[in-house]
Amino acid sequence: MSKVVLCYSGGLDTTVCIPLLKERYGFEEVITVTVDIGQPEEEVRKAEERGKKYADKHYTVDARDEFVQALFQLIKANGDYEGYVLGTALARPIIARKVAEIAIKENAEAVAHGATGKGNDQLRFDNVFYEYDLKVIAPMRELNLTREWEIEYALKNGIDIPVTKDKPWSIDENIWSRSVEGGKLEDPSYIPPEDIYEWTKGGAEGEEIIKIDFERGIPVAINDERMDGFELIRELNRIGGLHKIGRTDMMEDRVLGLKARENYEHPAATILLTAHRDLEKLVLSRRELKFKRFVEEEWAELVYYGLTNDPLFDALNAFIDKTQERVTGWVKLKLGDGHVMPVARYSEYALYSEELTSFDSLAIDQSMAEGFSLFHGLQGRIYRRIVRKRD
Repeated sequence: MSKVVLCYSGGLDTTVCIPLLKERYGFEEVITVTVDIGQPEEEVRKAEERGKKYADKHYTVDARDEFVQALFQLIKANGDYEGYVLGTALARPIIARKVAEIAIKENAEAVAHGATGKGNDQLRFDNVFYEYDLKVIAPMRELNLTREWEIEYALKNGIDIPVTKDKPWSIDENIWSRSVEGGKLEDPSYIPPEDIYEWTKGGAEGEEIIKIDFERGIPVAINDERMDGFELIRELNRIGGLHKIGRTDMMEDRVLGLKARENYEHPAATILLTAHRDLEKLVLSRRELKFKRFVEEEWAELVYYGLTNDPLFDALNAFIDKTQERVTGWVKLKLGDGHVMPVARYSEYALYSEELTSFDSLAIDQSMAEGFSLFHGLQGRIYRRIVRKRD
């Protein structure tokens, strides 16, 4: 019996893929795999129900701990691509590996996904599947389907789908971020309605100050209460969402070169990355920070492109991990009305010295700086004198 294993989210694209894989590709058995990376429990449950209803066999794989470990590395790397905090991008290779493992276990002829030929996910999935020498089928891409066609197909065939023609949003959600795209949102001049947001609806009264503790670059506590990674991120999503923190509306440069309008929600990511960057400024040297910014840009691009199996990624992580050996301490942040601002920080590894820096301290004889000042900018001054003489 010919089998195909489908990477299954439970959404429109992947649900439509189930009958298409039989009708258009001739597979006798479609096996769906939903990978739990921290999306809402209700979403995982519905995906499981749809998978069991429409497919021949269904798996649900718990990869939350693995994803949180990847997120810890993202925090250490200050992971950010053009303002996007890389939630979906980082999750895709993890999901693909879990699907590949099921395909090998089931001795399937191929794996399939619901990514289109215009986005990034096709590349992130394919790169991992090809690594395992698996045949890849992508019905949306290969059959050149539109979202409108998919909705019509689902309605005609009695397929339960989580979208309507009035709200055809394509939503991807995990513990780190929630993305919303499609429909009228594809028009950069269109102002998104408030109802596209779920995590950042607000509700808090006034400002709030919270404290985040880090150990070797990893967040470990909120307001002195230690938590595991998943619980900590979920709690910061709740706190930040009450203050409408973590909304991003941006024009994003996709791997293919297409510009796309993207809307994201990521309260915990915004808070944690803001706090982590602030603590690094306290403990890392000027040259470490400067070089690390270059490393971070390369790191983020590899994640965005779905190339976390590239040997360069391991090398960048080695450097990042070395810098994080001293990123231990705490940061206090003020939250309010969509904004987050560090207001205090402490680390036993701080390179800051109040004794040396304070205007009221005599630990440094200020007159000694005159010799330094004499040579500072020397070549530029010589150049300007030459220019003035020629003029």
